[in-house]
Amino acid sequence: MDTLSLLRTIGALGLLLGCLAGALWAVRRYDLKLPGRVTAGSRKRVELVERLTLDAKRSVALIRRDGAEHLILLAPEGHLVVETAIVKAGAETEVTPATQPQEAATNDNLSDIRHSFGQLVEQARGRLTTRGRG
Repeated sequence: MDTLSLLRTIGALGLLLGCLAGALWAVRRYDLKLPGRVTAGSRKRVELVERLTLDAKRSVALIRRDGAEHLILLAPEGHLVVETAIVKAGAETEVTPATQPQEAATNDNLSDIRHSFGQLVEQARGRLTTRGRG
């Protein structure tokens, strides 16, 4: 193979790679819709509502799917579904004298809920640890 033929081959390869890079830039720059590409305009069925880090390795994720929410514990040992089919709460209501005692009871139970959640997380950690050993 002579030098001219080698230069021609390298030049053709460079031109081809340049055309591919230009096409990729155009698709990203102008957000062109290509066949088979999932677009952001379509209705999403699954979305991450919130994620809370428990420690360096574990976190809790609240995921919404078709209007129902699911609470999942994520850890290096695997995942654990803590609660499923949580129905999203309705719109907030206006505070009236009839609803004030209910809100006071809710505030009183807040510490109980936090304690229960802590116990639930510890229980889930125990399950994940026993799964890792077995």
